[in-house]
Amino acid sequence: MAADSQDIYRNLSADDYEAAPIVVESVCANCEENGETRIMCTSIPYYKAVILMSFECPHCGYKNNEIQSGEAVQEHGTLIVLRVQKPEDLRRQLVKSEYASIEIPELELEIPHKSQPGEVTTVEGVLERVHRGLSQDQEKRRLLDAEGAAQIDAYLDRIQKCWDLKENWTLRLRDPTGNCYIQNPDVRHVDPRCIISHYHRSLNEKKLLALADDNDEEEGAAEEERAPEFKSYEDAKQEVLHFATDCPNCHGPTEVKMKPTDIPFFQTVIIMSLACDRCGYKSNEVKSGGAIRDQGCRLSVKLEKDLDLARDVLKTDTCALSIPEIDLEVGGNALCGRFTTIEGLLTATKEQLDAQSSFFMGDSAESEEKSAVMTFLEKLDDIIALRLPATIILDDPTGCSYVQSLTAPMDDPRLTKEFYTRTYEQNDDLGINDMKVENYGELDVLKEDEEEEEEDEKKKEEQEGKEAKAE
Repeated sequence: MAADSQDIYRNLSADDYEAAPIVVESVCANCEENGETRIMCTSIPYYKAVILMSFECPHCGYKNNEIQSGEAVQEHGTLIVLRVQKPEDLRRQLVKSEYASIEIPELELEIPHKSQPGEVTTVEGVLERVHRGLSQDQEKRRLLDAEGAAQIDAYLDRIQKCWDLKENWTLRLRDPTGNCYIQNPDVRHVDPRCIISHYHRSLNEKKLLALADDNDEEEGAAEEERAPEFKSYEDAKQEVLHFATDCPNCHGPTEVKMKPTDIPFFQTVIIMSLACDRCGYKSNEVKSGGAIRDQGCRLSVKLEKDLDLARDVLKTDTCALSIPEIDLEVGGNALCGRFTTIEGLLTATKEQLDAQSSFFMGDSAESEEKSAVMTFLEKLDDIIALRLPATIILDDPTGCSYVQSLTAPMDDPRLTKEFYTRTYEQNDDLGINDMKVENYGELDVLKEDEEEEEEDEKKKEEQEGKEAKAE
């Protein structure tokens, strides 16, 4: 199977003269004559397998291009929120599948899933496609429906303002397959205007991807009824919990095993493991089992010895990573939560940076840009090999990340732990500003007062109506 997959998805290379698209005769959707569809299955280095399709009709000139992911549906859906403020934001490359939806709140614009094919475009290309579609047949529309045409012209002006960056706007890309991406112009630093998050798909999204049907809702309710009951959290720690789910690789039925456990000198964590009996797919994940701490925590580790690279690390989704010596910043949610070692964390960071730079720079990138990226990756290799002294900093606003101390419970000379008060923006990102955890009775009193005021207003309106009729 592996050999067959390599033969189908050939690496994208200008030197591979044997790679040629498959030509299939197909019916033109415009004139219903026969045209040609060219299909090419290729593997983009350090990225994913994709299927490129191009149709052209020799009779009417109609053309259509489309890209589809050749990868399996990812374990979680992906939501990317980009704040467009600068010209370079318009030039960011954007990858989406046909199941992705795009929303621009400032324009009250929503492009639903399956209304457009999967494609590799730019942020500017999203606006250009909408503008071109609305401008089509506008001259005829002005003759047949002048009022409607005027409304469309006004909306096109709003799109043009966003296009010219006369006002800032937000692009929300939501893809339940998880196969979407928006380019970070500088992969070495945290993207200040883009937030990437992953979420559990809803039942409707699972149905959209053919991962569930109507019977799954009934089975889920039955599983909840059979769920075990524990008298305390300590009782739950003693057992391995089992949850039915679908394998993210073959989509067959399997189960996730979960067990809370305690890390010495830290807190409780939740270990989750998935092993599919049908295809052999395996996945492990570790989540913090505690509440959000009252303060954020910044952990600094000086890498001087082999033991420092072997330290255990629990990194949550919200934890950011930085290495000042090489000017590296990796924001929260860029690397998913994991329980690993310092060396494993650095290796995963290097692989992600290498993959992103290889895909978005490509063969057309200038030699200076390629040289800068290669030099940066070499510095990361030197840090992993302890040839370059460095300090790795883990900054977690939730305070739930952990780095193993080699001298616990005594102070570790190469490990520094600093607690700090979160900013309003950090609390807002964590949803803390919207939480109300005390004085719930005040809400009930306010609600009763509002209901009484509404009743008084209704009575007053009824009385005024009766007086008006009497006159």
